[in-house]
This record gives sequence, C-alpha cells and structure tokens, in this order.
Amino acid sequence: MINGFTPQTTASNSCACGCRGSIELHRRALGDAMSESDYSGIDNYSDRIIETTVLNAMIPNALQRRAFLKAVGASTVLSAIAQLFPLGTSKAIAQDVAKLEKSRLNVGFVPITCTTPLLLAHAMGEYQKEGLDVNLVRTPGWALVRDKLINAEFDASHIVLALPLTMTLGVGAPATNTYVSSIQNVNGNAITLHVKHKNRRDPKDWKGFKFGIPHEQSMHAMLLRYYLAEHGLDPDRDVELRVFPPPDSVANMASGNLDGMLFAEPWGQRAVFEGIGFLHLLSRDIFEDHPCCVLSVTEKFVTENPNAYGAMYRSVVRATEFADKAENRKRVAELLAPAAYLNQPQTVLEQVLVGKYADGLGSIIDAPQRIGFKAFPYESTAVWLLTQLRRWNMVPAGISYQAIAQKVFLATDATRRMRELNFATPPSPIIKHTIMGKVFDPASPQDYVDNFVIKRA
Repeated sequence: MINGFTPQTTASNSCACGCRGSIELHRRALGDAMSESDYSGIDNYSDRIIETTVLNAMIPNALQRRAFLKAVGASTVLSAIAQLFPLGTSKAIAQDVAKLEKSRLNVGFVPITCTTPLLLAHAMGEYQKEGLDVNLVRTPGWALVRDKLINAEFDASHIVLALPLTMTLGVGAPATNTYVSSIQNVNGNAITLHVKHKNRRDPKDWKGFKFGIPHEQSMHAMLLRYYLAEHGLDPDRDVELRVFPPPDSVANMASGNLDGMLFAEPWGQRAVFEGIGFLHLLSRDIFEDHPCCVLSVTEKFVTENPNAYGAMYRSVVRATEFADKAENRKRVAELLAPAAYLNQPQTVLEQVLVGKYADGLGSIIDAPQRIGFKAFPYESTAVWLLTQLRRWNMVPAGISYQAIAQKVFLATDATRRMRELNFATPPSPIIKHTIMGKVFDPASPQDYVDNFVIKRA
C-alpha cells in the first residue's frame, strides 16, 4: 500500500500504477502530456505524487493550473521547477522514508560462498540500518527453496540463476513470476575430481564417471555439460550426473559415490582440505565472470511490499560492494565462518575468497578473480543460460529468449536502484560473452542452439 492505495490489477478502470482510481484522476494535475508508462509501477506513482504536490502548492487554483500546463506542457513545467526545487531529492526521500509494509522477513539460503552478500548484510548489520529484521533460514537444496518461494514461506531467497527463469516459465512447478533482484556472485566454482583420478586429467578419459551437481538446471550443471560436450562427451550418455545438496557433496565423494563434481565453493576447496579431491578447473576458465547464484523474489512479494523490498535490496547491494573489494576478503571470511552462516573452517573460506589456494595437486595457486561479487544482472547471461536449457531440452521450444531474460532480470530495475546508491552500472545489460574461446552473440540465441552437435533439442 502507498498513500492509501493498494496495488491491484483486476478492475478494468484501474490505472497502470495499480491503484483503484482511474488514470484520468491522476492526470488532472500533470495533464495529458504524461504517457501511460509514466504511471506504471509503484515508484513512478510515488514520483507523480511528489510532482503534483509541488504543482498544487505553487498554483493552488485548479483551473489556472490546468490552463498553464496545457499552454506550456507538463514536462517543461517540471523541468523549470526542478531548477528551483529539488524534485529528485524529494522523490528519493519519499521512497527512502516510506513505511515498511513488513519489517520481519524470512530469507532462505544454502550454505555456499555464493550467498556471501545475503549473509554479510546480516553479519554487518545492513538490514538493521534499513529497519529490517531478517530471519535467515538455512535450506539444504534448491528444489525446496523454489517451493518455499512459491508458497510464500520465504519472502526472498538465495537461489541458483536458472530457477527464476524456469519458475516464470512454469517448468517443474506452477508458473510463478519470479525476479532476479541482484546477482550474488560471479565465478566461484570449480570442477573437482576425486584424488584417485589425479592421472586422468583428460576429459576424454572420463567416460563412465559419476558427477555431482546441485540442480539439473543450475549454472553449475550447464557449465559442466558444456565442458564435457566440448571434449566430445555426451553428458547424458557418457557420464552420469547426480543431484546432491551442496553440503552433501564432499561426503558423497569420500564414500565413492562421485568421481567428480561441480558445486559452488567452498565445497571444492573443502574436498581439497579433507584430502579427498583436487581442483581440475575453475569455472571462470570455462566462462569468465559468469553469474552463479542470485537473490530472488516473487512478483507477489515486490508488489505487496515495495518498500520492504527496496530496503532489502539496498542492504544486500551494499554488502555486495563491500565483499567485492580485495582488501575486505579476509574480514568477510572471518564474519561468515561461524555456524550461523557458512559453518566452515576460516582457512577454507579465505582460500576461496582471497584466491590463494591449495589445488590438491601439490601447488599453491594465486587467482584473485576466483570469485567476485557483482550485483548487476546482465540480461545476456540469462539469454545464454536459456540457450543451454533449450539445448538439453529443459525448456520448451519456441521460447522468446530475450523477452524472458528482460522480464526476469529488469522487472526490479537494478540500474536505477544501483545508481541511487551511487554504485556504477554498465551502459547496457546486453553484451557478448566468450565461453571456452567461442563468442556468444545474445542477438541470435536460436542459431547458437542449432549449431551445437551434441544436444537434445
């Protein structure tokens, strides 16, 4: 609810901002120069309230005000007023001080380093600064996270990137519009093999291997499939892919259930720490700066709780920016090692976060970019992930790759929100990516899918 209006879309005469009045009632102050899109969304509606309040105060007589606006145009009037009155500042303040619809949020997470910003915002008191009481709920696996988001048991959750896309499409569960609020991490994974395979580094020798992955549709699974296929192995016929909750990965490798795995850290590094595995390849060496996990919310939560959502977003993005700085990484490891968060030896987390680590083959590797924390969601990475899901027949044929990516990634307006926090954003959410030396053009996704030799689609 904002200023007495409750968002709803069922009434045929409800305006685009979701309130119960007609569009014309809201246009009386600003005139027809404003388009319908200027009233779309709760934030635009708040901006219009600020603008009309200023105009009404300056020109109290409604007839004179309408005549003046008709003569010179609303945009011209607002531009002139902005020179004397800080409209932008007032709008920002209106958003910032808006009352939280709910202050206690249940937020899910799986204990992996990908969830660092979400957990760090709690450990550093960022949620409290915004008036939020966030209850972090440890969850073992992604299917359960998905179900709890759909059922509104979670207000938000850390989740693998593919799930907001497939949830919106209705793949594997009832269709639920689900948004990527912010990217939690880039890179941060590794193909880890059992120590008994130290002399079998060539993927062509891996026929019959059993690999662990956290979810069939996750970025981890798609990167592993891509890597295997590039080496001539069919991931559905030449190896076996087994789904395990990330916390169970090392134990399954130790017991002989897995020859290899591609999970988010710290589980690959933990396998090295336990003397069970070695790091064959970092995921960044397959797809540099690929996103992995995200903070996700449903459309229902954002619509019903826009101010609480904004407060959570600001908290997490501030933590993301802190975590990405190299000088803060040891502190981050210290904060997140305790049982309430990642429950890992601090030395294991430091190796992952700092990027100076033992590889399990007797070497110490220095790779500062092993993991990064970049909040901005590039639509083009979502398009690439959708091509891989289509390649393996996990999403329907004929999907609109770009439209789905834009809907899921930009519905929460990350560019505007990050700029309001004075954080840099790229000029475009669409860029070309290079995967194992081959350039992916997001403008031609279906051609990309069609050109693969090994595929199910």
